[in-house]
Amino acid sequence: MPEEFKTILGVPFYVGSLEALWPRLQAGGLVVAPSAPVLVGMRSDPANREAVQGSDVALTDSGFLVLFWKVLAGERLPRLSGLKFLRALLRRPDFSRPGASFWVMPSATDADANVAWLRTQQIHLDPGDCYIAPHYGPGPLTDPALLALIESRAPEYVIINLGGGVQERLGYFLRNGLSRRPTIVCTGAAIAFLSGQQAGIPVWADRLVLGWLFRILQDPWLYIPRYWKAMRLLPMLVQARRSG
Repeated sequence: MPEEFKTILGVPFYVGSLEALWPRLQAGGLVVAPSAPVLVGMRSDPANREAVQGSDVALTDSGFLVLFWKVLAGERLPRLSGLKFLRALLRRPDFSRPGASFWVMPSATDADANVAWLRTQQIHLDPGDCYIAPHYGPGPLTDPALLALIESRAPEYVIINLGGGVQERLGYFLRNGLSRRPTIVCTGAAIAFLSGQQAGIPVWADRLVLGWLFRILQDPWLYIPRYWKAMRLLPMLVQARRSG
């Protein structure tokens, strides 16, 4: 494993600089930003575990991961959130070219809001650049219609904006099924933070690992139980640390 990566829980977390990551992505591959609930879910969901561990780049998006690993191993993991990564990706000149990106959206409402916001960033999408995802069930995931559509459009980037535990499985299926190798980015709700569909997270709050607080303030009944369950990551990391 190259020195820019640190394998924890079998996941290849990227610990290099954001600037050094871009050349690596020129060859394409699967980029995931697993939250603590997604990492916890790997224990009970083999398909999700295979996708996250089989990714080419895993961002250190989880504040719990960074904090717990510092306490347990005394090792500081540079945090690179999915939101920070997406902000930087949207500013890249090659990303704004017509046809360069293809977006998988959770609903027509989200698609309309996200496309409108992207337009304010000088990123103009054709109707064919978006795909409204159906409901995907558990287990290994396939979507032949989406695969054929991406094959025909041949984008350089595929951005998947679905929930954690789903988007990784979809990205893994696409990475393994496409004849060419675009950069497949699973950053989930990050675009919704920017477009206003979810609670806006300021740059300073993301840098200080306070995004969880903004989400709780917006919808405490949804996010408090979710983050409480995320505490199950701690014993997983204790075991990983003991095993080496």
